Amino acid sequence: MRIGLLGTGPWARLTQGPALMEHPEAELVGVWGRRAEAAQELAGRLDTRAYPDADALFADCEAVAFALPPDVQAPLAARAAAAGCHLLLDKPVATAVPAARAVADAVTASGVASVVFFTLRFAPETSAWVAAQSATDGWLAGRADWFSPVFGGADTPYSTSQWRKERGALWDVGPHALSLLLPPLGEVTGVTAASGPGDLVHLALRHASGASSALTLTHTMPPQASSVTAELRGSAGISTLPERADGGAVRPFMRAFDALLASARTGEAHACDAHFGLRVTEVLARAERALAAGPPA
Repeated sequence: MRIGLLGTGPWARLTQGPALMEHPEAELVGVWGRRAEAAQELAGRLDTRAYPDADALFADCEAVAFALPPDVQAPLAARAAAAGCHLLLDKPVATAVPAARAVADAVTASGVASVVFFTLRFAPETSAWVAAQSATDGWLAGRADWFSPVFGGADTPYSTSQWRKERGALWDVGPHALSLLLPPLGEVTGVTAASGPGDLVHLALRHASGASSALTLTHTMPPQASSVTAELRGSAGISTLPERADGGAVRPFMRAFDALLASARTGEAHACDAHFGLRVTEVLARAERALAAGPPA
């Protein structure tokens, strides 16, 4: 599949570019970025060409992969879908519901395939856990805690990410947590939220199944106190998210590209498609409104 890469930041350099170069069924056509010099540099590293115009890249590709801030990604994704390109999106699809809905509507109208890259949903151990728990009945409660040190003193290339600083862990790791809990517990029907120090937020969710879940999300945890955990409790007992054997994202991204290939070839929508990405954005937008409203008097 001929695929283009949009974005030139750490995610593009460290994950998506290397994964697309390594994948035997991907032909990396070119790179587009908001800064021409950065696109030229990354294209040289990936042995491909830089495109000065995103629409020209769409015209030369069957698919495009996104490594852009969500609200830059969304309008470009809708244009790419209208141009007939399959979409390998990053999470969240957008931080505004109308923008995420425009992407989902463009996918439907054009008939292209779409996959949103939720890292844990494409790592073998954790994706198998989600599938097994989704096939199990009787869950009553779920929990996901994402204590990240990105802005808490960790040495990471994402510490300079402006959109992460502005939108916080709610929008950056909240999608990951929801991608784990929504399949086994069902769609969200109610959201309450409270804030803590830094960008820490607590969400309490009611699900269509009748179950409830709690999410704690932050990027401002000191490295010595950081962790990622998730669990489900119900008639089957307690099930805990397993650790990934490999903490890197290159292999999971290659599996996400496999999923896009399969969806494009079969016409069957993937569970993590643009419509699922829209539902995640809707939940997080409700949480954001609840945080803005503050606790009840």
